Amino acid sequence: MRAMVFEEVGKPLILKDIPCPIPQPFEVLIKTKTCGVCRTDLHIVDGELLSPKLPLILGHQVVGIVDQLGVSVTKHKVGDRVGIPWLGSCCQACEFCTLGKENLCDKAVYTGYMRDGGYAEYCTAHEDFVLPLSKEYDDLHTAPLLCAGLIGYRAFRLAGDVKTIGFYGFGSAAHLLIQVACALQKQVYVFTRPQDIETQSFAITLGATWAGGSDQLPPVALDAAIIFAPVGALYPEALKATKKGGRVISAGIHMSDIPSFPYSLLWGERSISSVANLTRQDGLDFMQLVKTLNLQITVSSFALEDANLALTAIRTGKLVGSAVLQIN
Repeated sequence: MRAMVFEEVGKPLILKDIPCPIPQPFEVLIKTKTCGVCRTDLHIVDGELLSPKLPLILGHQVVGIVDQLGVSVTKHKVGDRVGIPWLGSCCQACEFCTLGKENLCDKAVYTGYMRDGGYAEYCTAHEDFVLPLSKEYDDLHTAPLLCAGLIGYRAFRLAGDVKTIGFYGFGSAAHLLIQVACALQKQVYVFTRPQDIETQSFAITLGATWAGGSDQLPPVALDAAIIFAPVGALYPEALKATKKGGRVISAGIHMSDIPSFPYSLLWGERSISSVANLTRQDGLDFMQLVKTLNLQITVSSFALEDANLALTAIRTGKLVGSAVLQIN
């Protein structure tokens, strides 16, 4: 099969012909149709996420068709349309797993980081960690739902029952989550790079109540804020915009250092937290929700061999919406 292979930190991916993987017991072999390109992939390539499996096939927003069944598979059949998200497996026995917090499992394995992912014509996945997909969205527009959508949704749920919410950064995840939030009658205030009028205008078209630069304060105090951009300096700015009792949540897997800030920004029972990964239940719940919403999913499609161009577009902030590889 053809695959874009990551071999060395800081180096471009290489297009190679390699053997097709063989599904192990309880695994399915999936013929990849599309695979989203995520900022997490960029963190891996740039060495900001340590100790990836090398050589590695990136990609954890995989849409495809079950092509073969490994021994003992009972939950899927050949021909099923499925999705593979970031969480590839967990121990299913530790204190976190038994409490439904498998996203915190110390033995979790992640797709496109610790096991090969979807920047290839075929990939394998454990049957317990494959999501069934409905037909409301085509392959190209389903891929971003499997991480950008899921992680944003988990962060949104952690924000609690809010009326006003801020989004710092407006990329793949935020452009999906704003539509979910607006459908649930929330007021969304969007913060972009200063002077990024194009992205601010895009946010307004998707339902933002207000959009401005991250160096600005919104016209009202926020109940909560979600930080999508991997910039630690946004934490103090988000706290300034948040009312007493409000929450600031980081949705990213990697962030630059948070600078010191005066305690007065945190005082008043404000809180800061992070989102770590996702659970299988998050995936099931989110996929049921998006069936009813008719999301406008903005994508830029790339051929498999152009994966490096997609990663560069994310790095430079030149991408509107989500980058997706079309593979089969």
